[in-house]
Amino acid sequence: MACRYSQFLLSQGIQPGELVAFYLINSPEFVFSYLATWAIGTAPALINYNLGGDALIHCLKLSGSKVVMVDEDAECRARIEESRSRIEGELGMKIVIMDHETRQMLSTMEAKRPEHKYRAKLTPRSPMCLLYTSGTTGLPKAVAFDLAKQWNITHFRQAYNGLKTGPGGDRWYDTMPYYHGTGNTVLVGCLCAGLTLCIGRKFSVSRFWEDVRDSKATALVYVGETARYLVNAPPNPRDRDHRVKLAYGNGMRPDVWEKFRERFGIATISEFFNSSEGVFALSNWNAGPYTASAVGHDGAIKRWMMRNVYVPLAIDHEKGDIWRDSTTGFAKRMPYEEGGELVVKVPDESAFIGYWNNPEATKKKFLRDVFQKGDLYYRTGDALRRVEGKWMFMDRLGDTFRWKGENVSTAEVAECLGKFPGVAEANVYGVELPCKCC
Repeated sequence: MACRYSQFLLSQGIQPGELVAFYLINSPEFVFSYLATWAIGTAPALINYNLGGDALIHCLKLSGSKVVMVDEDAECRARIEESRSRIEGELGMKIVIMDHETRQMLSTMEAKRPEHKYRAKLTPRSPMCLLYTSGTTGLPKAVAFDLAKQWNITHFRQAYNGLKTGPGGDRWYDTMPYYHGTGNTVLVGCLCAGLTLCIGRKFSVSRFWEDVRDSKATALVYVGETARYLVNAPPNPRDRDHRVKLAYGNGMRPDVWEKFRERFGIATISEFFNSSEGVFALSNWNAGPYTASAVGHDGAIKRWMMRNVYVPLAIDHEKGDIWRDSTTGFAKRMPYEEGGELVVKVPDESAFIGYWNNPEATKKKFLRDVFQKGDLYYRTGDALRRVEGKWMFMDRLGDTFRWKGENVSTAEVAECLGKFPGVAEANVYGVELPCKCC
């Protein structure tokens, strides 16, 4: 099927080195299309299928694609139709709807492997896929992941522990969107490692565990609040009626962690900490209370090795930026136990792959002259602390507010509120109050 899809893409005028825009929901056809792009020396630009209007046009334009493959889902098609004139006129892109008729036509094409000439110019730095940031600080930015970074394999390696590959081996239920880094990591990781991928079309609380049982999955992936949604669902006698032994993902909140493990009887939670574009990654293979709720765990050897690479810096909360000495201009290093914004020492700018066609945004991810003239650090934008080797997430830079002269983390307040019975989900943010003295 991947060979048929590659022949189809060639018939649409796709050339090696060009990206193909995906506006697709999770499906087998998504995977066929993914493999097909690699077969002809291209890669997919994975666009959030919930985007419409200006945000959609921005992402399509950034990709530089000539073709956008669109899911047959009615809502997806409606958003594309609303912007059709701009997509075809302003961007000059061809819209291909992956409906029943198109898939039927594809199934009749010759399953011929594309000739080597289509892949002849690929290098280890060629894009594997184009992922977009969430857009929490403006319009989404794009990051091209290449095979040289071995992103999916190295990032996914720890989650293989105890899993059996090949026929009759473990099965991974992945209902996270494949345009997102975590869902995509599992998809590509399963393909490369020989694990069975069980495709969930969209995340659904009511259907989640039925899908897990039907697929005979032994591992699952979560993102952010999805674990909380599952915990907040009404208890079910079949909550532990499944084969899952591993939950892998990122963003499981401390007030949900043990509730999730206890209720659903999942022995191991493999939490990681990273971002789509990050050069800084942590992992926590957790099977007991010691490292529960930590986003990463470093042993003594790694702590020593990275002592001057992973560095917490003091934050100027009034400016929402790194604090710098008014005389020297240098930053202030914080104790790991107190934490601060994590920065990563890098030898040069090539350590960060950069935002696709966005040099200005790429430049802002670096800090220079931090402790001495000429040094270079990558900014994570996240505040973390480390206690006894356990990394704990504090906040995104700027997500704090002042209370009686103290800087308060919104994430920590939300965590406290989330522990109270009856609180399904808490979101905390600071607001400016009028000055009573004026």
